Amino acid sequence: MDSETHSPHPEHPRHVTRKTVLRAAVAATAAFPVALIGGPALARTLVTTGAAVPLTPSCDDGDDPTPDQIEGPYFKPNSPQRTSLLEPGLPGTRLTVTGYVFGRACLPVAGALLDFWQADTDGAYDNTGFRLRGHQYTDSRGSFALTTIVPGLYPGRTRHLHVKVQAPGRPVLTTQLYFPNEPRNNTDTIFDPRLLMTVRDGDGGREAAFDFVVDVPQDPGPGGPGTPPPGTTWTAGTAYRAGDRVTYGGRAYVCLQAHTAQPGWEPPSVPALWRAG
Repeated sequence: MDSETHSPHPEHPRHVTRKTVLRAAVAATAAFPVALIGGPALARTLVTTGAAVPLTPSCDDGDDPTPDQIEGPYFKPNSPQRTSLLEPGLPGTRLTVTGYVFGRACLPVAGALLDFWQADTDGAYDNTGFRLRGHQYTDSRGSFALTTIVPGLYPGRTRHLHVKVQAPGRPVLTTQLYFPNEPRNNTDTIFDPRLLMTVRDGDGGREAAFDFVVDVPQDPGPGGPGTPPPGTTWTAGTAYRAGDRVTYGGRAYVCLQAHTAQPGWEPPSVPALWRAG
């Protein structure tokens, strides 16, 4: 059983930063608002009540990395590379987990290793084989997707998933992911509300999402603070409404969702907020 001494934490929603909009822009097409788009972005742009998250969060391009947690006694190296941990005859409620791996400048990290392991629906770990164990890599957009089952409970712990995350050439982050509204969250001494996934019911199971921030220095690059190019009416600090029109670099854009503009959210960079035309 995992063990570490901490004071129990009350649950609360994870702080939302510009990463929410950036991940939506990665997943979205330029033609539709993110609220109408399916796929992994939708789960992270909704809070547990189903209400839309405000699209005006701040990001200082120095986000704190995802908190680490103890490995516990059940980790095994050399897990198979796979995105689905399902096997024939495996009981349990189907669970899909999607998300992105970001660096310190809120930019996605491609080729990051994620190694998952967990208990089965009875709360038992497979310590002889590799059932419910597997690793994968983020794609060119920094995204990952895992298909598994909802883990069971065992004495002393709330429901959780284990994961190791490693950006190429960087140290390993070892942590755990948690489910909201679990009764044992308030009594598990390791539980950390900053590691709560966004979870909702889906077709044939449950859908969860979580974005990792790893300690990777990044240059924000294009789209950061600077002098707008000629032919620009878009202005940082302006509160735009859906339907508002601006130009950026001589090209016209239509606002898709109300938000307050800020550096890094220039129309060409965030198709979740602006459509060219």
